[in-house]
Amino acid sequence: MMLHKKLYNWIDDRLGMHEIINEKRSGYLLPPNVNAWYSLGSVLLVIFALQVTTGLLLMLYYVPDVDKAFSSVAFIMNDIPLGRLVRLFHAVGSSLMIVVLVLHMLSILFMGSYKSPREMHWLTGFILLLMAMGISLTGYLLPWNQLSFWATTVATDGIGTIPVVGPYLVELLRGGKMVGFKTLGRFYTLHVGLLPAGITILIGVHLFLIQRTGVSTPPFGLEDTSNPWKEEKFKYEDHPGGIPFFPNFFLQDLISISLYLACFLALVFFAPNLFLPATANLPANPYVTPAHIKPEWYFLANYQTLKLFPSEIIGLIVQVLAIAFVALLPFIDRGAEKHPLKRPFFTITALGCILLWIGMTVWGYYS
Repeated sequence: MMLHKKLYNWIDDRLGMHEIINEKRSGYLLPPNVNAWYSLGSVLLVIFALQVTTGLLLMLYYVPDVDKAFSSVAFIMNDIPLGRLVRLFHAVGSSLMIVVLVLHMLSILFMGSYKSPREMHWLTGFILLLMAMGISLTGYLLPWNQLSFWATTVATDGIGTIPVVGPYLVELLRGGKMVGFKTLGRFYTLHVGLLPAGITILIGVHLFLIQRTGVSTPPFGLEDTSNPWKEEKFKYEDHPGGIPFFPNFFLQDLISISLYLACFLALVFFAPNLFLPATANLPANPYVTPAHIKPEWYFLANYQTLKLFPSEIIGLIVQVLAIAFVALLPFIDRGAEKHPLKRPFFTITALGCILLWIGMTVWGYYS
């Protein structure tokens, strides 16, 4: 018998690992009408793993110092074997992580999978989206180039519009009145330490919640599309006659991950300038402001909204209310119906909000 089989059997005799693996592999049943949108969660796990791996590799050579940060990134890009590829993987992956997270939440939204008893699933997912935007923002400053320096300045300026505490929050985040060496140190700590740890813990909580309640049945192809759960004691949503996760849906996960990697690599190899424009190749200069400086694309709608109102505080209040509404949606939408075509007011409103966000993002980009 091979050594690895002996080791596996030794562990299995003591922990019963084979039973657990079988239960979670073929014994874990999914709804018979499960669709490809459910595989976006697995895609996100792969993205996060790639971000952590490439981030650790970049940390080997990156120097979090205002006098050395830009040159250390240039050294990674130009002198380290495969360094340019690793950095592009990390930069492109950062933006695509936001895109896939938004798509994942939209699929949950239109399939009604946020409804009770899955309110905590939605809340943890929404917080993960905010944390992903935060980790992308903090990482954006680290190359210490013109683009990142001024985009971070603009993004953090928005916090200063909060009444009374706004200026103090900005100073706390920046470590001073202006973006400088203290800001770089704080953003580096958040980016490589606190936020990844928080995201990892929250992913664990999110997966635990899914395991405890069972996967929500999609409403498509069913006669009864109402939410089966009632206000009662805890009940696991099992799926008798469903399909096993392995190998059936595992293959769908592999297909979705492969499609994502194909798009990801296409952007890395054929359109890297989307994420590294000309201003990203110039060292940060606090005394020279580039023309038409804007925050990263996922903050453009927020940035443009602030400019629509005569007072920035009004624009900020509107955004806070919108964020609170989305976060608390499971507690607001208590209806039993899950199918999007059977709740037309909700679907039309949701589509309108999505188009509005896209329009504001495009407007912010070209304004």
